[in-house]
Amino acid sequence: MKASFTRKAMAFAALTTFAVGLAVAQTPAPQPATAQPPASDSLPVPPPPAITGTAWVLMDAASGNILAGENYDQRLEPASITKVMTSYVIAAEMAGGKVKGDDQVMMTENAWRAGGAGTDGSYSGFEVNKTAPLLEMEKGMVVQSGNDAAIALAEHVAGSTDAFASLMNQYAARIGMKNSHFVNPHGLSAEGHYSTAHDLALLGRALSRDYPVAYSYNKIKEFTVGPITQPNRNLLLWRDPSVDGIKTGHHSGAGYCLMASAKRADQRLISVVMGSSSEKQRADDSQALLNWGFRFFETHKLYDVGKVIAQQKVWKGAVDQVQLGVAQPMLVTVPRGKYNQLKPMMDVPKQLIAPFAKGQKIGTVKVMLDGKVVAQSPLVAIGAVEQGGFFKRLWDEFWMWWESE
Repeated sequence: MKASFTRKAMAFAALTTFAVGLAVAQTPAPQPATAQPPASDSLPVPPPPAITGTAWVLMDAASGNILAGENYDQRLEPASITKVMTSYVIAAEMAGGKVKGDDQVMMTENAWRAGGAGTDGSYSGFEVNKTAPLLEMEKGMVVQSGNDAAIALAEHVAGSTDAFASLMNQYAARIGMKNSHFVNPHGLSAEGHYSTAHDLALLGRALSRDYPVAYSYNKIKEFTVGPITQPNRNLLLWRDPSVDGIKTGHHSGAGYCLMASAKRADQRLISVVMGSSSEKQRADDSQALLNWGFRFFETHKLYDVGKVIAQQKVWKGAVDQVQLGVAQPMLVTVPRGKYNQLKPMMDVPKQLIAPFAKGQKIGTVKVMLDGKVVAQSPLVAIGAVEQGGFFKRLWDEFWMWWESE
């Protein structure tokens, strides 16, 4: 131990002949942004409303956290809520430049026979062996829940419904839908075609976040194709102005299903009810869930983009600190009156060595409530940190060695 100290002392004396000491930066704990005073109703959250159905869930769109639910990971037939996955695939393929909104989509004889007016399911009314712009065909699928439009779109995007189903499953995996498997683009009953209330809520969250234009089609109340005008089957669009989507579903094997979403101020909630007893019941239950969620939970913006959350010591840099922030606004939804109980914490490597690019991920900020993580986000460098000069790097190398023993 004495010999080690002597070596370090000699090294220190040598280095101080051409360098000056550096102050060690103190890293403040990140604190959430100042919030409005919490609501006076800080009593425990009462149980959610009783729901008629096989499975249901209420999700906070900001974090993906489940606020309430029952049987939400049970695999069930999603019926026409499947078409939300079809919309997601189309939007993603459009974003990748593989198809365009003004593409002329053919209503093939196969699409017409399998999903047109001659079937028991819902249809859009586009004429067989004639084309329509892709976006018009998509609205016919979304608003009118047209099975024929879903098939025609799948054939246009991927060549066949089987190939399109493969795309659906690939995108579902990216979204994190761990208990879903799709075999068709419309949701009619088929072996191996299933999802869960949880997965469908994740899908609704992903569509509203990733492709808001495609998501917006779900709030259209009616759509006309030729002489036929059909209403959107989501009754909540007429009941609640905060509801802006998203999709109904029904067949004998699935019962009545509804994925609903509403936004009030900065707060978006997504509900999914599966296996309900009627069109009215699924709407009533979904409305009750959304109202309960908005009444007893609140969303706060913790950190905004470009704002400094903390500063961290940097070695071998042109400057001694890196400023840390978030790349996306960080929101959290908590029971009303619980905001002041949030506890932020940072997870950052013990040693940070320059250089760092602007926007580079450096760590993670987590926010805890009652011992559980309720929100987390990557910590990124707000500004670039260039590598320091030769003597600065040498000096820091010495201090890193000194502090390592």
